[in-house]
Amino acid sequence: MADSVSDIYYTIDHEGQGRLTEKMSRFLAFTFHVTTAEEARGLVKRMSNEWHDARHVCWAYMLGPSRDEYQSNDNGEPSGTAGRPILGQINSAGLTDVLVVVVRYFGGIKLGTPGLIAAYREAARLAIEDSGRKEVVEEAQIALTCRYESVNGVMKIVKELNLTIVSQEMGMECSYVLSMPRSILDGVSGRLDKLNGVRME
Repeated sequence: MADSVSDIYYTIDHEGQGRLTEKMSRFLAFTFHVTTAEEARGLVKRMSNEWHDARHVCWAYMLGPSRDEYQSNDNGEPSGTAGRPILGQINSAGLTDVLVVVVRYFGGIKLGTPGLIAAYREAARLAIEDSGRKEVVEEAQIALTCRYESVNGVMKIVKELNLTIVSQEMGMECSYVLSMPRSILDGVSGRLDKLNGVRME
C-alpha cells in the first residue's frame, strides 16, 4: 500500500463506449487508456480515419499522476462546445491517462451552443461510466550495487517496507533494481545510504 494518498491516482479500467442521439444527431463516444500525448494523437488520427464520414471527431485527453498534461479539440464545432465539455467529464471523474473521443454524425438540426455542450458532455460521461475505474499507485525505482556482505541489510529493508525487486544480479557485487510507492522513495534512499558497501546509481 502507498504511504499517502498522493501516490494514488485513477484511470479507466477498460475501453468504454457511449451512444447518444440528440435532435437526430448521433454522438458516439469512446475511451482509451493512454500514457503519452503521442499515443493519444495517434489514436485520434486512427479514429478520424475510421470515422471519416462523420461531421466531427472531437476529443480530449489528460495525462500523468498529477493530471497536469491535457489537451482538447473541438474539430470544427463552435469553440468550447465539444473538447472542453469532454475534458470536463474526465475532470469530474477524477481520471488521468485517458483519451475520450466523441464522433458526431450531424442530423440536420442545429443544436445551438448549450445543446452541443450538453450533448458532448453526456456522450463523454456515458463512455467514461462504461469504462469503469481503477486505482493506480505511482511507483518509483532505485538501482543499487552492493557488496555481498551488505545483501542482508538490503533485504531487511526490502522485507520491512514491502519493496518489489524488479531485477537482481548476484556476483562479486550484487545489483538490484527496487520499486516502491513514490512517497517513500526518499526514506528508502536514506536507509540504503546508511548501509556500508551500498552504492546507489
